[in-house]
Amino acid sequence: MEKDLLQSPNSASASAKIQPFVMVDIPGLGRLYEPPGDRCVPHVLVLHGSEGAWSGFAHLQAASFAARGIAALPLGYSMGGNLWNAGAIENVPIDKTAEALDALRRLPRSTGKVGVYGVSRGAEHALLLAVLMTVDDSMHEPDAVAVHAPPDVICGAFDAKEWRDPGDPGWRAWDPSRRAWTWKGASDTLLPSQPIEIQQYAGPLLISAGENDTTWSSAMAKRLGNRYATDGRAAEQLIFPGEGHVLSAEATMVRDARISAFFAEHLVPQRTPL
Repeated sequence: MEKDLLQSPNSASASAKIQPFVMVDIPGLGRLYEPPGDRCVPHVLVLHGSEGAWSGFAHLQAASFAARGIAALPLGYSMGGNLWNAGAIENVPIDKTAEALDALRRLPRSTGKVGVYGVSRGAEHALLLAVLMTVDDSMHEPDAVAVHAPPDVICGAFDAKEWRDPGDPGWRAWDPSRRAWTWKGASDTLLPSQPIEIQQYAGPLLISAGENDTTWSSAMAKRLGNRYATDGRAAEQLIFPGEGHVLSAEATMVRDARISAFFAEHLVPQRTPL
């Protein structure tokens, strides 16, 4: 390849051109999407759903955040999988996600505060991460959490290679005894059907959902909001009338703009005491 094709996008000649975001591969962590320049900006970890790490949806979301001034890193956490198979959400170690969040906090352009955003099973992941890090005195929980289409209970394991449409001869019922998540090697406190105790998380929370979602009912999102509402606080809730699990283009733009503003508000740089 020509040498100039490999020129850094942050170089002087490249920065003279208008570009909404740049991409940086971080060894051991993933691909970071960030606004051009070198000023400190909010950083957010993006957690995909059962579509898996290879589908591209989490990367599209990260690029959308970066174009709005939020650095975002899609974390591929599903077990196995490739371009043709989403992999499994089974025995996923949430403590490894906590390590990734801490690594994001330490990046040079971080404000010192980090958020997490998840969709569907990624929303479940994000909520559990926030709760588990909050109750662990050795950890610094996310400074802000936003989720879309969340369940309000812990769900069982999911393996894409076993998924069949209803009516398919290979279809079988979801086995609730198989566990999706672990924390420090154990899953005894992460049993399927157990309510997600988001009320234990002290930070700001934004919940969005499509009112007509048939995958995770919007009633689950509302129950999460009610559970979180303690001591006079309230989650910000965006319930989109007529929308399903995957939002329309118009609703997606509204949601992404609001979530970006939410993170920008709550992940401002930490002030150094005088």
